[in-house]
Amino acid sequence: MSKTKLRERRDTASGEVRPETDLVRLAISPEGRLVPDLGAKLPGRGVWVAAERDAIAKALKKKAFARSAGQAVDPGPDLAAEIETALARSVLSLISLARRAGDLTSGFDQVRAEIKARRPALMIEASDGADDGRGKLVALHRAAWGEPEMVSLFTAAELGRTIGRDSAVHLCLADGGLAERMKADVARLRGFRADAADLAGAAENG
Repeated sequence: MSKTKLRERRDTASGEVRPETDLVRLAISPEGRLVPDLGAKLPGRGVWVAAERDAIAKALKKKAFARSAGQAVDPGPDLAAEIETALARSVLSLISLARRAGDLTSGFDQVRAEIKARRPALMIEASDGADDGRGKLVALHRAAWGEPEMVSLFTAAELGRTIGRDSAVHLCLADGGLAERMKADVARLRGFRADAADLAGAAENG
């Protein structure tokens, strides 16, 4: 059976046609306010833009949102920050759902045992966690399964609040539908927020 083709939309900033997974839909309220619509479910007309901070700035500078919408629109005081907040909230919500579904493992020893038993879909590390613990888990994953898919976009306090603790540093997510949804939102969030895992990898590679 062939895979379903990803739907495509036109990026308001560049005019390019891209997969929806690369974009964010902005719904237009009755008052003309642009509202992040991550699930593309809000009624009425909307515009699509690449999930990148630079794309938002470019579209605003070119007045592309109003032109695409065919009406005057109000982007609010900081549209890029509003989208970033919505994406971050979505990823954290998926982490919480994964915990309730039994798909999330937390704690250094528990994550280490999980990596030894099976390949995680994602390793989630606090952006302000110590390099030593993260380095040990990454090395274990590399030895057992190859390079891990890592997310390091949230502080230990943010992750902790999401799973009902004071803090959380080391987590991993089992394979499945929640993991795929999280990967999609993580990819979009990286267009607005630096990932400490990417920065660490760049430093490690010189």
